[in-house]
Amino acid sequence: MSVLTRTVLPVLLLGSVLTGCATHSDGTAPLNQRTWPICSVIGGLVGGGLGALQSSGWAAGGAALGILTGGLICYAQDGDEDEDGVFDRRDRCPDTPANTPVEHHGCPLPQYPASVKPVEPVRAEVIVLRDDVLFAFNHWDLTPSAQSKLDSLMSKLQGADVVSIKVIGHTDSKGSEAYNQALSERRASAVADYLLSRGLAANKLTSEGRGELEPVADNETDAGRAQNRRVELHINR
Repeated sequence: MSVLTRTVLPVLLLGSVLTGCATHSDGTAPLNQRTWPICSVIGGLVGGGLGALQSSGWAAGGAALGILTGGLICYAQDGDEDEDGVFDRRDRCPDTPANTPVEHHGCPLPQYPASVKPVEPVRAEVIVLRDDVLFAFNHWDLTPSAQSKLDSLMSKLQGADVVSIKVIGHTDSKGSEAYNQALSERRASAVADYLLSRGLAANKLTSEGRGELEPVADNETDAGRAQNRRVELHINR
């Protein structure tokens, strides 16, 4: 056997053995760049054994060649240390936690929160009380019928789910704007004060007047002005 054959044959056999050991069918490489010392030991044993088959003089040389070749072969192998399906040589994000979805470079895919339908704000319930039921003309003292009406609403207003109640007074456009503003405030306060006297929690109740600024009907007609003179209870749950 020629000298070239005796030199190359152990190397080829050693490469075949380590390459076969270093790559599994599932794509993992237990013998890879990080395990090159183990590969060198295996290479030395295999190289020495193959060299000894030729002659005792070839054993030491085969072992040395096997150590070098084994380390180089395994260092060239590609492993998947974090088992994310991307070989270490291409893995830009090593040590990815287990079961983390990754892109082709081995980096975690961006995680987007599941779309959540925005909660629609709960609209306040509005109870409209007619002005002529609550007050005498151009006054803000509650009539007996007004008190009776408010009494009938107490169970609703004192419900456990009620967060707040706003009493808002409105007027028509007869008279000056300043006068109507003051009248609406006094009437809203009169209703709020009565509700407080009947046991409604003070921290849930507010009142304000908006005068003639928010009409719901035409102020040019008697019927329209009658609708505009009102007190509203805005109930928030």
